[in-house]
Amino acid sequence: MKYSVDIHVVLSTYEDMNDFHDDPDEASERLNFILHAMYDRAEDDIETLRLEQLLHHVWESWQQDSHLLEIDDDELLDWVDHTLATWDDDSNDEIS
Repeated sequence: MKYSVDIHVVLSTYEDMNDFHDDPDEASERLNFILHAMYDRAEDDIETLRLEQLLHHVWESWQQDSHLLEIDDDELLDWVDHTLATWDDDSNDEIS
């Protein structure tokens, strides 16, 4: 269930982004935007493990991405929607 996952536990901070981005505060806000979008757009009855894997995938995909600050909200939301629609638990077992 979605509500078994505390989104605040997975949110990024300045320190998480400091080694990878020139503006770690803005990068942290951008990553948190994606994390919130993934959480908010997931079905309420999503399996807890599946949601945790998706949130981990967000971290793995975006924390060190040098283009994070250049991508607009609509494109990030499209990425979230695409990821939710195409996520395959079997091929992403290593993320657990």
